[in-house]
Amino acid sequence: MIVTPDLPAELEPATVDEHDLADEALFRGVSFEIDLPDREAELVEFEGCRFHRADLSGTALTKARFTDCVFDHANLANLHADKSAMWRVRLTSCRLTGLQWGGGTLREVTVAQCRADLAGFRFSGFKHVRFEECNLARADFQDADLTGAEFHDCDLTGAQFSRAKLTGARFRNCELAGLGGITSLAGAILAGQDLVALSYTLAAGLGIRLEDPTD
Repeated sequence: MIVTPDLPAELEPATVDEHDLADEALFRGVSFEIDLPDREAELVEFEGCRFHRADLSGTALTKARFTDCVFDHANLANLHADKSAMWRVRLTSCRLTGLQWGGGTLREVTVAQCRADLAGFRFSGFKHVRFEECNLARADFQDADLTGAEFHDCDLTGAQFSRAKLTGARFRNCELAGLGGITSLAGAILAGQDLVALSYTLAAGLGIRLEDPTD
């Protein structure tokens, strides 16, 4: 069971003047409903914050940390967050297209009804993470540790899993056509109908040619 974020009962409304992103900034109990695109900052920490329709698109964060945070209808498209961490975070109905979360950590995180096509999570570690009803087409999980992660009702068309660790990862009712690194799924748990849908990609990965019996 994933632990949910623990938000304060009252949140301070953010303003661009007082809550703009800067190196080593610390934000506690802040409600971000403002636009902060195309910023650059290192070692920023967010604790008990809410991002409602906030725009962080194109922003570059290094070693940022989000703890007990909630994102709803936020725009994180093309956000680059290198070596950053999320702990007890929920993202709902957010735009994550092109998000780059390389070499980072996601722990006790739920991502629901989000558009995350072309998102990159290379070399990141996942613990108690669940994706629900997300568009993850051509997402990149190369070399990520997805042990025990869950994917439910997700579009993973063309997603890349080369050298990823997937022991105990669960896939249920997902679109799995054209997966890269198909052999990395060793140890994963798939629903029966997903395995049938995956058979063509699996056959191609093993060099098996499928023949129509009527030919």
